[in-house]
Parts: sequence; structure tokens; C-alpha cells
Amino acid sequence: MTWPAGWIAEVRDDLDAAQRRDPAARSRLEVLLTYPGVHALLLHRISHRIDAAGWHLTARVMSHAARMLTGVEIHPRAQIGHDFFIDHGMGVVIGETTIIGNGCHLTQGVTLGGTSTRREKRHPTLEDNVMIGAGAKIIGAVTIGEGARIGAGSVVVSSVPAGATVVGVPGHIIAYTNRTNETVERLPDPEWDRIDALERRIATLEAQLTAQSPDVRSAAVRDMEPRVEGLTR
Repeated sequence: MTWPAGWIAEVRDDLDAAQRRDPAARSRLEVLLTYPGVHALLLHRISHRIDAAGWHLTARVMSHAARMLTGVEIHPRAQIGHDFFIDHGMGVVIGETTIIGNGCHLTQGVTLGGTSTRREKRHPTLEDNVMIGAGAKIIGAVTIGEGARIGAGSVVVSSVPAGATVVGVPGHIIAYTNRTNETVERLPDPEWDRIDALERRIATLEAQLTAQSPDVRSAAVRDMEPRVEGLTR
């Protein structure tokens, strides 16, 4: 499909993707006029073609203007597939060597950044149908497998297998989605288990202290006061 016919088809796909993923979207016209993530993506589709034609500075100026208008920064050389949606958009950064597959979904504050200063593949690769939550940071030439989900605020610096759910800093896998039946299979979380055990232990100790007579409780409190004072000095 030739330019601009190919670009117009992509615009239609981008509008449909936003409508399908955002319940607040009522029409293509509303999406086209009021969605900054869609504006940034449409401008990227143009700047990407301009860059491929050899007009590198023009493409960079266009991406810079799009950043000022939308709050979304997408390098012209980033490769983005179809059915892609940036929800809200503000603060999203997509680096030069980023590759994004079809059906992916980013929310505000997501960074697809790099660590290397060499001219090489230094930004993430997102396979199809990846979902990334608000404020998540994907750093380096890592691969996020098909259908993976990255939780809000997570920091991911290593590759993620297909269907995995990742949360935390640094990001760790807590579940896998069985794509044959869409069920979520949760994995053991030692950190959470330890916190839960400590909470149960504290509750047990509080119950034991409450069960003691008033004199015993007063003695326990008096015994703890010097330690508390020492900690606050």
C-alpha cells in the first residue's frame, strides 16, 4: 500500500484501537480531536516515513514539535506496529531503537529507554499484545514477550517471557496468563509471604499483650519506654 493511502489506513486502525480500548471514547471524531496519545502516534507515522526517506532533521523537528504538543516523545526511527494505543499519553518516552509489535497498549508515564551510549540496539522490543501500566520503566535492549503485562511503576531491566505479569522494583514475575483459556496462574511470592508472616506475628503478640492483666501490661510498657527513648534520641 502506497503513501499516503497506507498512512490513512494506519490512521483508521489507530482510531479504532483507541475506541476499542477506552470505554470513554464515543466516536472516531472524538478520538481524533481530543486524544494526545493518538495525536503523537499519527505524527510519528509521518515522521517515521520522512526519516526513512532520508530527511532525518525534518523528522526530528517534527517529533520534537509533537512532544511539545502532546507530552509524548517518540523517536522517528522507533518501529511501531498496528493496533497500538497510548492511553492519556503524558510523559511517555519511546527511544530510537524501540520495536513495538501489534496490539500493544501503553499508559501515561511509560519509558521505553536505553542504557548504552553506542549506536546499537539499546531500547526494548515489545512483542504483540503487551500491556504496560502507568509510570513503568523498561530499560535496555530487553524483550517483553507476547501478551506480557507490566504493572504500574515497575522497573524492568531484563527480558520477560510471554504471558508473564511483572510488578515491583526491580520487576519480578508474579503470574503467568495461560493464553489457551485466559486463566491467570499465580506464582509464589516469597517477599509477600514474609511480610504476611510478620503481620500475623504482630497480631498474635498484640492479642497476647491485650490478654494480660493491667499490671502486667503496665510493666511491659515501662520496660519498653527506655528502648523507645533510646531510639528517638
